[in-house]
Amino acid sequence: MTAKNLQDRVAIVTGAGSGFGEGIAKLMAERGAKVVVADIRLEAAQAVAQAIQAAGGQAIAVGADVTRNESVGAMVAAAVEAFGGLDILVNNAGTTHKNRPMLEVDEATFDRVYATNVKSIYLGAVHAVPQFRKQAAAGRRGGVIINIASTAGVRPRPGLSWYNGSKGAAVNLTKGMAVELAPEGIRVNAVNPVMGVTGLIQDFLPGEDSEATRAKIIATIPLGRLSTPLDVARAAAFLASDEAEFITGVALEVDGGRCI
Repeated sequence: MTAKNLQDRVAIVTGAGSGFGEGIAKLMAERGAKVVVADIRLEAAQAVAQAIQAAGGQAIAVGADVTRNESVGAMVAAAVEAFGGLDILVNNAGTTHKNRPMLEVDEATFDRVYATNVKSIYLGAVHAVPQFRKQAAAGRRGGVIINIASTAGVRPRPGLSWYNGSKGAAVNLTKGMAVELAPEGIRVNAVNPVMGVTGLIQDFLPGEDSEATRAKIIATIPLGRLSTPLDVARAAAFLASDEAEFITGVALEVDGGRCI
């Protein structure tokens, strides 16, 4: 039986319409959380929310563009309106550029990667932290922010230079936010997955997405496989729970030993 260690916590998961975000949203709901399934693709978010509801969990879907201030504000407001507060923010939404030489990435793509992977963390804090503070004043537990970064932020792969940098920023932001917000009881951690089978894998891979190309990547992972949404979800659910109440500023590598 799955432990209900997130019972009645209110969680927002961005980019939750597929991939890692879908896995995080579903596992947190299974563990008792009330989940806001947020995604720029509203239909995808609705499908995940409906699946959670069908399994007996509580969830709503919200269309959200994490690069836009007003959209992130509306997302947080929707959580408060639907479930009465906010306890967990998972900044999972992310994107990349195609694996290619650094100077072949155009400026518009660079801007999109940094807006989605870095600015979103800033905007999430702008709207979630005041809500956490308001709740703390009323006696509610401190909030938790989890940033889904990447092993790319600490052990970069060639061909992904600008993406690597955005995830390095996510790791550094996690640590800076953690030390600044710790006196208020707000914890901030990151999860660093190794490459996984998600909708972005064809962009991460050098060349075509083939069995041979994947085998080259898997050969760099000591445990011998790519990551899965469940791997990442388990790490995020742990960091969000009271079992991790003394853990902040950590970037937890979920990587099968890739960063050793």
